[in-house]
Amino acid sequence: MKKTLSSFLTIVVLLMVVGVAFASGEAEGGHEGNKWIDLGKKAFDFVLLVGLLYWLLAAKMKEFFAGRRVEIKETLEKSVEKKAEAEKKYREYSEKLDKASVEIDGIFEMIKSQGVTEKQKIIEDAERTAKKMKEDAHARIEQELKKTSDDLKAQAVQASVQMAEEILKRSITTQDHETMVKEYMEKVVIKH
Repeated sequence: MKKTLSSFLTIVVLLMVVGVAFASGEAEGGHEGNKWIDLGKKAFDFVLLVGLLYWLLAAKMKEFFAGRRVEIKETLEKSVEKKAEAEKKYREYSEKLDKASVEIDGIFEMIKSQGVTEKQKIIEDAERTAKKMKEDAHARIEQELKKTSDDLKAQAVQASVQMAEEILKRSITTQDHETMVKEYMEKVVIKH
């Protein structure tokens, strides 16, 4: 590196000397010579500036671009890894989503079949309840008919007794009454 620096400094000093020589020759020459000298000066300044910039920045630029190349390569590798990881996660989530869809369909079918079963149970319960209500109503009707029949019989017996009493009252005389009492007394006395 010291050799490169010393050789570069030597070139720079030489170019400066040449530049000064051209500058001093300009004062002696004519106007047309001025144009060529001016062009030479500008070319020399440009070469000198480019050389100086190259000398100052070459190593850093190489470092920068080499580092940048490595950085871009690492970024691309990471991107490829992340892409592969993202695709893997996508497949996992896609599989999970498919499984969830299948489970949802299964649950839907189970709920549907349970609904049909529950509907059938409700219908059967309703039919049993209706049958029991009919039987209960039939039993109540029969009970009411029997009660009404018994009431009618009791009323008929009571009416018969009243009618018999009235008939007896009209047809029994005092003498018949006394005969009945005597007969009754005789039966009671004889039995006891």
